[in-house]
Amino acid sequence: MTDHDSAPETMRTVRFQEYGEPGEVLHVETVSVPVPGPGRIRIVVHACGLAPADWALCRGLFAGELPRGIGIDVSGTVDAVGDGVDGVSVGDLVLGTADWAGGPTAGASDRAIMDRWTPVPTGLDLTKAAALPMALDTAYGHLAWLGLDPEKTILIHGAGSTIGYAAVQIALLRGMRVIATAGETYAQRLRDLGATVTSYGDGMADRVGAISNGPVDLVLDTAPVGGALPDLVRIAGGDPKRVLTISDFAAAEELGVRDSFHEDRTQRIDALPEFAQLAADGKFTVPIARTFPLDEWRTALDISLGGNARGKLLLLPGTPASDA
Repeated sequence: MTDHDSAPETMRTVRFQEYGEPGEVLHVETVSVPVPGPGRIRIVVHACGLAPADWALCRGLFAGELPRGIGIDVSGTVDAVGDGVDGVSVGDLVLGTADWAGGPTAGASDRAIMDRWTPVPTGLDLTKAAALPMALDTAYGHLAWLGLDPEKTILIHGAGSTIGYAAVQIALLRGMRVIATAGETYAQRLRDLGATVTSYGDGMADRVGAISNGPVDLVLDTAPVGGALPDLVRIAGGDPKRVLTISDFAAAEELGVRDSFHEDRTQRIDALPEFAQLAADGKFTVPIARTFPLDEWRTALDISLGGNARGKLLLLPGTPASDA
């Protein structure tokens, strides 16, 4: 393993020692800097994304040994390399995912252990890079389950979310016709990308039907739970197997709709290198709502739990409070 002799012995990390509501169980702690094991690297974290998945982990999703950290999406500079790792060196810039399940800390830290990474392409800002992994992985994986068929029309419900926005771009880049539901925050940007956009809420099924001149081929539901699944099934011509949701699992079970936890998770394509390059080329992006210094993580938490993020929320551990 390669390591800098000057690496500090301790660091800050946001983590939880017990399961519960994130605002109650999460705290900033000072801990020993972790050492990357075989197949892992360590980075000095430039940016770390926060997401609803982090709050679900706090509440017991994928429960495991405690303590545990939050923050899955990360970018930064490699400062240590574990045994068996090739193709990356100290000083390289990388983006990817923190090893949130493999140790007592994750990405919301001064340093993070990574279990998956790709080089940051020339021209891609490190902050923008950290917004990519989870939104891209989730969007691409669900679209692959539905089928990225350029002959088909897809409705992406909740396209103003980070996952929905990513899904619209992926589907368009793969040649699909895209209809999107979104609020005013991102509606025009989605139109500029090439999607046909309509609002959600009352009358949505009729509006989409008028746009598509009949049922759509596929539906991806990326919106928060809001009772829309019956309408989405109607939009898909009454066939629940043409609808896949990432959020409304209770309604999915009742209606026979497909959901994230019942798809084949063994066949996943790592699209991160391709789409990181597309991001560097200005052809793919995940919207960033705000950035925060690490010590202001509670502000980010409150915004996220309030459902008003309107884009990715990122922590910048190396940034003073006055500059974030």
